[in-house]
Amino acid sequence: MIRKASFAILAICLCSCAKTPAYKDASLSPEKRTADLVKRMTVEEKIGQLLCPLGWPMYDNSDSVVTYSEDYVKFIQEQKVGMLWATFRADPWTKKTLENGLYPQEAAKAYNALQHYAIDSTRLGIPIILAEEIPHGHMAIGTTVFPTSIGLASTWDQDLLEEVGRSIASEIRAVGAHIGYGPVIDLSREPRWSRVEETYGEDVFLTSEMARGMVRGTSPKHNGWDKGVISTLKHFVAYGIPQGGHNGNPSYVGERDLKENFLPTFKAAIEDGALSVMTSYNSIDGIPSTANPKLLRKVLKEDWGFDGFVVSDLVSIDGLEGSHHIAGSLREAGEIALNAGVDVDLGANCYSLLKESIESGKVSDKVLDEAVSRVLLLKFKLGLFDNPYVDPEAVSGIVRNAAHTETALRAAREGVVLLENNGVLPLRKDIKVAVIGPNADVQYNQLGDYTAPQPEENIITPLEGIKAKIGEGNVRYVKGCSIRDTKNQNIAQAVAAAKASDVALVFVGGSSARDFNTEYQETGAAIASEKTISDMEAGEGFDRSSLDLLGLQYDLLKAVKSAGKPVVVVYIEGRPLDKNWAKENADALLTQFYPGQAGGTAIADVLFGDYNPAGRLPVSVPKNVGQIPVYYNKLFPQGHDYVEMSAAPLYSFGYGRSYTEFTYAGLTCEKAPADADGALVNVSLTVSNTGKMDGEEVVQLYITDKVASTVRPRKQLRAFRRITVKAGETAEVSFSLGAEAFSVVNQDMQTVVEPGEFIIGVGASSDDIRLEDTIEL
Repeated sequence: MIRKASFAILAICLCSCAKTPAYKDASLSPEKRTADLVKRMTVEEKIGQLLCPLGWPMYDNSDSVVTYSEDYVKFIQEQKVGMLWATFRADPWTKKTLENGLYPQEAAKAYNALQHYAIDSTRLGIPIILAEEIPHGHMAIGTTVFPTSIGLASTWDQDLLEEVGRSIASEIRAVGAHIGYGPVIDLSREPRWSRVEETYGEDVFLTSEMARGMVRGTSPKHNGWDKGVISTLKHFVAYGIPQGGHNGNPSYVGERDLKENFLPTFKAAIEDGALSVMTSYNSIDGIPSTANPKLLRKVLKEDWGFDGFVVSDLVSIDGLEGSHHIAGSLREAGEIALNAGVDVDLGANCYSLLKESIESGKVSDKVLDEAVSRVLLLKFKLGLFDNPYVDPEAVSGIVRNAAHTETALRAAREGVVLLENNGVLPLRKDIKVAVIGPNADVQYNQLGDYTAPQPEENIITPLEGIKAKIGEGNVRYVKGCSIRDTKNQNIAQAVAAAKASDVALVFVGGSSARDFNTEYQETGAAIASEKTISDMEAGEGFDRSSLDLLGLQYDLLKAVKSAGKPVVVVYIEGRPLDKNWAKENADALLTQFYPGQAGGTAIADVLFGDYNPAGRLPVSVPKNVGQIPVYYNKLFPQGHDYVEMSAAPLYSFGYGRSYTEFTYAGLTCEKAPADADGALVNVSLTVSNTGKMDGEEVVQLYITDKVASTVRPRKQLRAFRRITVKAGETAEVSFSLGAEAFSVVNQDMQTVVEPGEFIIGVGASSDDIRLEDTIEL
């Protein structure tokens, strides 16, 4: 009887195991579960996992309970969709506002409803995964708005970027998203381009280090699969140097330049845990980035061993037909992209047509299964099959909490760049000030593109920050003019306010603030138009033919200067705008690259001496648009001057001043011991604060290869460190330089370190080298 009972129990267990698919067995590895699931899927179900349609039409909050929409049901049942993009996005393009959009707790409830339907109402119960925009915070209502990426890069602080990334990841995980679109790691060497603000600047090393910091903060590989998110690196590749500055235009770049400058930023971020890469709208040498198997399959997936997935930029696969004209139909565009190595179709217009292509062999089952496996593997690793839901009650303690708000303020402070100061700064707090200008008290002008509407109380403008600092009774405010509009102005009143005050603080610059009168492309890029005069002069789609201040801003500056009082000019901007007049005429000049929600508090802290500025420029500022490109690390030979002016920029990469002074001394450069952990050269020096105020200095190390087999940059940033030095004290600074700091891509396209002499220069900016030494390798 005992033996019969044992056999019966065994039979029941075997039967039970047979009924439980392996992909639902949490004890198995994600790889085994993925393989099992793929075998069970139909072609339609596989294609569905590669579709990523627009997410905001997928929820319905018209009643008191937020739930999924009829559109969502249709997508799930008819197209088996496995991914959504920008579900919680709010802006004029989506037509989601503070009134009809989702606040964080509602977003979490919407996610749970979407997820329940995906799991409970489909044959295999495959969970949905949400991708959200996170270039400088989650692009959703009620979230923390950090400085834009160009502002974050101005901090030259990798540890800060890591903390920002960790904050953003926790906010999107709290509401159910597991993919974050960002960071943007294109090199922005074309300041007329509309998306400079989204980048970390013009330099490969700075961008790589900022990207590493951000990804360390977001990646599951550093923070655990239960906390991290998939960072989607944008945009692969060389997207930030479009011909004529036109967004999406062809990029003219050689293979060696790609390998030395544009690809390393992506490789660095992938090494630190990025798990997704987005293709770009541009083409290189006649091949659209979304159709480039050499870059996507050979370089990214084979050479680098990238184990994440590739996603198209929004409708960039469609663009193979409509923009680049290399495909005769959307279906053919889908075939080209999937075969080239694009795993996910953002927009979902092309891959949804591929069933016949797969059945006819134009796309092989192997190619399809590989793409599907890349997506599903990450769903398993992120726990979506086992723990698919979030707790809406926990959201309020995570999204925009006190720690994230403090990090946003720290980032805004650290990113302020002091360009000029004749001694007027810092200001006393017992004075009367006139606060003037189009960017003094317009919230969205300081937030940048890819920002959702936010409650007014969440954003501090410069005017509000200054009033809080010295008292409302000591502040006179006059707007003076708008960014672009020339019809409405009160410059005379601004002059009167300046005359009645001790100092005039004038806030000018640009704006990426979208409004509901702006028209938008299918990609979400804004369309520049003469029909309406908004403040927007930057942000995706708003490319410029000049870098001049627009509207009546120059008139305003000159008029305020005529009042005879000290004038402090602050640029709030998304690209390096013209500063010639301000450099020559202002008593002090500062820039904030879209500083985010705490920008007003940060600039008030700097102006009145509660924070000593130490931001540094991540891009060079040209004197004239005719100088472009002016990035610091051009190849030899040294360019000669123009007939009209010097070839040098107005302000160079790495430049920024302080309220104190620093001296450099004691540079030593020595070959590392043979057993050193990857180091070739060790560099050390001392930095002394010789002023009267505690401060921070960004110590920058540049290398020049004296003789090489291929033409090299005149100098190249290879290390930096932001340090704090108290007044009267000295700090020791050291760097260990590995082979990558001295490497060259030779004539055979191999990355090597060639024997020879290298000049190592250390200083305060790319054109302010304080100490130099030469070392032979």
